[in-house]
Amino acid sequence: MIQHGLIDTHAHLCDERFNIDRDLVIQRAFKAGVIGIILVAETIEDAQLNSQIAQNEKRLHLAAGLYPGYADITKAEEMVSFIRKNSENLLAIGEVGLDFQLARQENERSIQIEVLKQFISLSLELNLPLNVHSRAAAKESVDTLLKYGAKKVQLHAYHGKHKIALQAVEANFFFSVPTSIVRSPQMQDLFKKIPLSHLMLESDSPVLGPEVAVRNEPCNIAKSIPIIADLKGLPTNKVAEKLYNNSVSFYGDHFT
Repeated sequence: MIQHGLIDTHAHLCDERFNIDRDLVIQRAFKAGVIGIILVAETIEDAQLNSQIAQNEKRLHLAAGLYPGYADITKAEEMVSFIRKNSENLLAIGEVGLDFQLARQENERSIQIEVLKQFISLSLELNLPLNVHSRAAAKESVDTLLKYGAKKVQLHAYHGKHKIALQAVEANFFFSVPTSIVRSPQMQDLFKKIPLSHLMLESDSPVLGPEVAVRNEPCNIAKSIPIIADLKGLPTNKVAEKLYNNSVSFYGDHFT
């Protein structure tokens, strides 16, 4: 039995797929032992909706960022201004990052990198962690983060090569394990090679769930723990305790 509280470090509860039963989804998470959920945003509109969702619920925490698929200098400047104005209410800047699956042209990729540079600078200015997306751009993401001096980084749903991941570990970057690890041998092989000391949990709700094409929920992060425990050869309770401690170490003691 898992005795330690679970923390979902990356969820999109503002997604319209939760409009019909969002309150029930949140309550299911709490009943499953989730004691904290970080609500990430892809746009200012997401961030504003997340603020409404989290109102009067201390176990819901806020992040704000610009998804790389929306990368645009003007939008980035607007988001930077929004984050500065609301920084006292935020646990992180996110999600931000690179997505070269969405940016095929060199000029599009250059814009994504320029936007990420702005958020790295902002994270250093405000001492806020970065919650980073890196699809099809793992090397470029880690290289950019290192080049521009990022200090506190969570690589969410990382799918890159393990050698690049270990470079990130050397820089003391953390990785959040999505619930799709339950069904992905490739992801299991990857996270077996990343030290438990640098892992946290995430759902990435409503996607990357333990079942293909089924809406994901924060409660499902509990299903990741036995898989991680098996990969590390440790008892589930020890793994749950370490994942909890990692999240508190990274984000601060906001989850009690």
